[in-house]
Amino acid sequence: MERSDGQQTARDPLVAALQRNWRVEMEGAATYRYLAREADPNRRSILLRLAEGEQRHAERWAGRLKELGAKVPDGQPSHVSWLTQHSTPEAALRRLENEEEEHIRVYEEQARRLDDAPSLDIIRDAVSDEKSHAHILRSMVGEARSDARGRLEAILKREKWHTSTGSWLGDAIYGANDGLGAVFGIVSGVAGATTNSSHLVLLAGLAGAIASALSMGSGAYLATKSEAEVHRAEVERERTEVEEHPEEEIEELSLFYQLKGLPPDEATNLATRIASDHEQLVQTLAQEELGISEERMPNPGMSAISASISTFLGAIIPVLPFFFLNGLTAVIVAACISLAAHFAVGASKTLVTGRSWIVSGSEMTIVGAIEGAITYGLGLLIAPLTG
Repeated sequence: MERSDGQQTARDPLVAALQRNWRVEMEGAATYRYLAREADPNRRSILLRLAEGEQRHAERWAGRLKELGAKVPDGQPSHVSWLTQHSTPEAALRRLENEEEEHIRVYEEQARRLDDAPSLDIIRDAVSDEKSHAHILRSMVGEARSDARGRLEAILKREKWHTSTGSWLGDAIYGANDGLGAVFGIVSGVAGATTNSSHLVLLAGLAGAIASALSMGSGAYLATKSEAEVHRAEVERERTEVEEHPEEEIEELSLFYQLKGLPPDEATNLATRIASDHEQLVQTLAQEELGISEERMPNPGMSAISASISTFLGAIIPVLPFFFLNGLTAVIVAACISLAAHFAVGASKTLVTGRSWIVSGSEMTIVGAIEGAITYGLGLLIAPLTG
């Protein structure tokens, strides 16, 4: 049965999109096969299985085009870009990872734009597979790095839970840093503006310390709570994928284990055993793919408490001398103990950063001294206006 010109015109964008999808998937399959030629046996097996996945997508697009009575593009595209052919394995894999992410973006845009239920079903399955491919490629990029530093960076990017377990320590150090710096600036500025009036400096410093502690605590709570919510949402999405495509998720887990060095048969057997417990499969995939572990989710309450207390303790240091001393003497003593505290807090940052404690402490001391000098000078400039 012939379609009218109007119907054909309405189909043109859909047909063009599906033909484009077919070409992209075929080119992806060709690229994976090209890279598999020189890979080690373990990586070759993984790349060929990824190529098979791209080929399956292309075949589904070809089938849908035939159902629509549209033409499947001629030939079997085997184009492999010049950059891929002349890149290092790591660079080629990273480029493929970026291309997979771009394919996901295009498919998601098509899902919003195209009005064709069978095509939308293919898109949903393809997006799930492309996300899996991107995760696998990300792991392969890390494995391809030959230098120890590069491998460590790749592992830390995947294993984000390492930062979660120590987040309270980072919150505490950052809070002390923020409180000390902010209130030291307040104390210096008010001292300059009020000709070293201890009473006013004390009031301003206490108000600043309390406000800084509450602000830092609430900010840490909301940020950590948001991070935990994002993690839980990722786990739920992984649970949905396991429920809808269990075989593909088991295959994906097997590929992750192969990347760790297990032979294909052993990796598949291990993944299958894990899959016998549905929840264990979900948690294992979440950890392997995203570096998320529900047991190590960030604790909003702990972050809020550590940030608030540390901020207040850091903020109260420049204020303490004004409880016991007056005038310029109080200002000088406050400056001395504040700069010493700046050095101590800066040095303590090495617990998180691993840098030299002398360099880190000295940097923060210099910054604190400059801050105090600037705010005290501004206070002196403002003083005539307040009189």
